[in-house]
Amino acid sequence: MTYSRDFLALLSEKFPTKAQATTEIINLEAIMALPKGTEHFMTDLHGEYDAVNHVMRNGSGNIKEKIHEIFNERLSQNRQNQLATIIYYPEEKIAALTKPMKTAQEVEEFYTLTITRLIELTQFVVSKYTRSKVRKAMKEDMAYIMDELIFKDSILTNKENYYRSIIQTVISLGEAPKLITRLSELIRELVVDRLHILGDIYDRGPAPDRIINLLMKKKALDIEWGNHDMIWMGAASGSKVLIANVLRIQARYDNLSVVEHCYGIPLRSFIHFAQQTYSSDPASLKGFYPKLPKDCTYPQDEIDQLAKLQQAIAIIQFKLEAQVIKRHPEFGCDNRLLLDKINYEKGTITLSGKNYPLENKTFPTVDPKNPYKLTKEEEQVMNDLQTAFLLSDRLQNHMNFLLNKGSMYRIYNNNLMFHGCIPMNPNGSFMAASIDGETLSGQALLDKFDQVVRRMYANRGPKENENPDLDYCWYLWQGEGSALFGKKQMTTFERYYIADKATHKEHKNVYYKWRENEEFINKVLKEFHIDPEKGHIINGHTPIKAKEGEDAIKANGKMIVIDGGFAKAYQSTTGLGGFTLLYNSYGMQLIAHHPFEGKAAAIANETDIESTRRIVDKEVDRLYVRDTDNGHLLAHQVQELKALIAAYESGEISEQ
Repeated sequence: MTYSRDFLALLSEKFPTKAQATTEIINLEAIMALPKGTEHFMTDLHGEYDAVNHVMRNGSGNIKEKIHEIFNERLSQNRQNQLATIIYYPEEKIAALTKPMKTAQEVEEFYTLTITRLIELTQFVVSKYTRSKVRKAMKEDMAYIMDELIFKDSILTNKENYYRSIIQTVISLGEAPKLITRLSELIRELVVDRLHILGDIYDRGPAPDRIINLLMKKKALDIEWGNHDMIWMGAASGSKVLIANVLRIQARYDNLSVVEHCYGIPLRSFIHFAQQTYSSDPASLKGFYPKLPKDCTYPQDEIDQLAKLQQAIAIIQFKLEAQVIKRHPEFGCDNRLLLDKINYEKGTITLSGKNYPLENKTFPTVDPKNPYKLTKEEEQVMNDLQTAFLLSDRLQNHMNFLLNKGSMYRIYNNNLMFHGCIPMNPNGSFMAASIDGETLSGQALLDKFDQVVRRMYANRGPKENENPDLDYCWYLWQGEGSALFGKKQMTTFERYYIADKATHKEHKNVYYKWRENEEFINKVLKEFHIDPEKGHIINGHTPIKAKEGEDAIKANGKMIVIDGGFAKAYQSTTGLGGFTLLYNSYGMQLIAHHPFEGKAAAIANETDIESTRRIVDKEVDRLYVRDTDNGHLLAHQVQELKALIAAYESGEISEQ
């Protein structure tokens, strides 16, 4: 490839001599010769911080595998479990182990042995990285000491006293717990080279904000947005209809504290409105009681309040959705206009020409003559909530992170990652949707949605009519052509008001039937310009019903669906506590996790999440950095540097 003189002159500012350019080429070639780093895939985290945090700390069992590989002939299984637990939760586990020790010598021996083992394990973990990268991953307060111990000279034995002296000095100064913690953090950081989150961080569980805080600490991370993430992004951008969706789901799963306490959004006016407007009569609240754990001990008045809140915001949601639907007939969502299909006197609703009795006939804020008009009180509640969502600094900080690290899809090392599906028509063509006057499908549609979401957040504010992209965000939440939703319609109203479960069914896009077929997967890969011989599709969104025999690995290994039920609400369906995927230099492994018993049990009993591994795709030849996307970039940089050296040698560019 030929490079312009201007480009080479610019490059020479960074590498002003032939020697410096040559040194950089040697460095890049050495990096490309290292084994490919481990990628860790997770999805549908749904606010379950404790389980997610543990799986990130244990690298989906990768740390325990490394311990077994190094120490299996020297340590019992119990000792291996203890070392693993120290790495997962160093501060808490060290305190628990040293507390019953009676002498200083006993404590010193424990620290010496633990530090020595951690150094040996760290040396093994960092062996696939450059010293520079390892050094950057270290916390500064122990970086010099760790660098000396990890990269010690194993040939010159006359330095053993030097290394032993470092450890003993650390212990004598009372810094052993800190060194153990820093070594554990380094192992956890480098046992995984890159983390992929395939969406749905939010809703269902109690602590999505803590998961975001955890992800914000990761150096190599990407996020593929999920439909539940999308409603929070829209709500934070000022969409009242998506604010209503967020609050309804939080009330349904008793997680309003996420809104009020985690994000500082006051709900006083909303709670007052619901309490004053809706009755505590069980018949009036039927269908709206929250989904609570079986051991819940809430008094009835608190349960009734949650039901009132859910009912109040659901009606507001239906009214606001009608406004979006009427603005956009191209969305094809007219079947969601249901408040005008109700016979309020008889308490029935007509759907597709059939009458159904309503389970709940309480509609105190609905005017049968104008059912989609908000009352003045409802308008005031939504104005207050919109202001609070827009002014929540913590929420905006988290949404900004989602925008910066996230996208509708990502292609990385021949893997196509997205949350839900690529919407398809029954005739086998890619389903189209109209945005900004353009009719798009396939990759072009997802690219356009990505652009719209970023534009929406950039223009966030209280004047919804000045930000039409908010409506497209709602469409991504529940539109038929949304890659995040993947169904014909969302039957929220039917689930609340109609007993006949046939009306509750949400018909999936044909993508979910065809994803079992390898030929179809190859078609999707080609749409995204990925070689079908090398590529995979990795999805979340739809929980795999493992207990019913459904396989997460589909289409002869070309499709992997890794939603196994991190959300406790789904675990009765999946029979699992979540799937994750690891992709290292030897190939792919799918890990099925059992439900997490909790951090306290993990520390006290040294129990890990029980996991089962399956090989998805084993590489015939081991993969190296040279074979990855990053390696291709490095190879391109080498070519640029070689061209610069040639320019120095020819005199076209002068060395400085």
